Amino acid sequence: MSSNPIERGAPLAGTAAADSHRRWWKRALPRSLFGRSLIIIILPLVLVQLIATWIFYDRHWATVERRLAANVAADIAFTLDSRTDAATVEQADALLWRAEQTTDLRYTFLRAESLPRTPAPEIGDTWLEEALAGALSERVRRPFRIDVDSNPRYVLISIELRDGVMGVSVPRDRLFTPTTYIFVLWMAGSSLVLLAIASLFMRNQVKSLRRLAAAVDSFGKGRDVPNFKLEGATEVRQAAAAFIKMRDRIRRQVTQRTEMLAGVSHDLRTPLTRMRLALEFLGKGGPEVEEIKEDVIAMERMVQGYLDFARGEGPEQPRDTDVALLLEEVAAAARRDGADVSLAVPEEMILSLRPDAMRRCIGNLLSNARRYGSHIWVTALPVAEGVDVLVDDDGPGIPPAERENVFRPFFRLDSSRNPATGGVGLGLTIARDVARGHGGELTIEDSPQHGLRVRLHLPR
Repeated sequence: MSSNPIERGAPLAGTAAADSHRRWWKRALPRSLFGRSLIIIILPLVLVQLIATWIFYDRHWATVERRLAANVAADIAFTLDSRTDAATVEQADALLWRAEQTTDLRYTFLRAESLPRTPAPEIGDTWLEEALAGALSERVRRPFRIDVDSNPRYVLISIELRDGVMGVSVPRDRLFTPTTYIFVLWMAGSSLVLLAIASLFMRNQVKSLRRLAAAVDSFGKGRDVPNFKLEGATEVRQAAAAFIKMRDRIRRQVTQRTEMLAGVSHDLRTPLTRMRLALEFLGKGGPEVEEIKEDVIAMERMVQGYLDFARGEGPEQPRDTDVALLLEEVAAAARRDGADVSLAVPEEMILSLRPDAMRRCIGNLLSNARRYGSHIWVTALPVAEGVDVLVDDDGPGIPPAERENVFRPFFRLDSSRNPATGGVGLGLTIARDVARGHGGELTIEDSPQHGLRVRLHLPR
């Protein structure tokens, strides 16, 4: 085994680089289904068009350019050879005039001139210059210079002869075919049309998914979704149908559970009331009577807890509620019961809530804080996703290992279950059920007041 730390760390560095590369690709890709669907549709189309364009430029366009350049070079070579055979200057000039009329090339001749003896400039890197230079070298076989920049309508060619320099002005349309632009415009235009059609089609398909997501979100926040209907592709309809069945099953289960708890609690209150009245008629009895009275009081508290738990899942419908005003009402009720409450809330925070259920939720939090602490701090913080309600106390707090257990029904840190040291173990359970029924969450943290902090998050 090698002891070189660099060699041992190399694979890890390579793995980290690969992971970073994959994360970059994930960040570059769109996150929405609409964007990813468009990429799935458009990417193959773009690749096909790029391949077709490459083949066009490599085969068709290059071949056409070479042939056009070869035709121009052939006309120039034929004209030069014919001029060489002319007996007089007048015949040579007449030959150039006829050549202009038949080939659309313009000829000029400068007698006793020659091309500069400096090194010839390098041929440009365009298809036009390369094709024309190759054709002239093959057919004319004389020193030449090509100027493609001086005149926007003509390509200027200077050819050195024995008695002077022949200038040839070649119209650019003889060296260029508009097929290139037509092809590029056709490819770009067809891509834009296909992109528009694909966007409209995919937007219509994604719309049904968005409606399904909105219905699921609303149902998760405890709101009714009465007018939701099946629409979209077959798979989307299957998911929507499964959601409707799940919604109905959950409603039936919640209704049955609520009715059962309410019925049992109501039935238990009647005999408890009779027992309490009977004990009152007994007057002051012995220790046994006092113990029975305490048991009856504990049972009444338990029954009241069951009723509160059942009401937390009742049929109350959400409506726009001022969270700041609701917190002030709950805090005022807690002060009337003897709690020391400090309240810090904004002037107005409107959310869609079930007000009675939310009052029970926050009331349970204040009651729990009052039971274990001497002072309560209630703070409301607007956040991007909704509102966070913080309830702090200066009590002993809850060990981190037990912070999730306290939300279980009937769980108490005090194993003796003495009513004097706490309730029946449903307060935080009811509070979390109400929070989750609104699409929010209830968590426990350490408080800056050296006690316990309960964070109630309510989404918009």
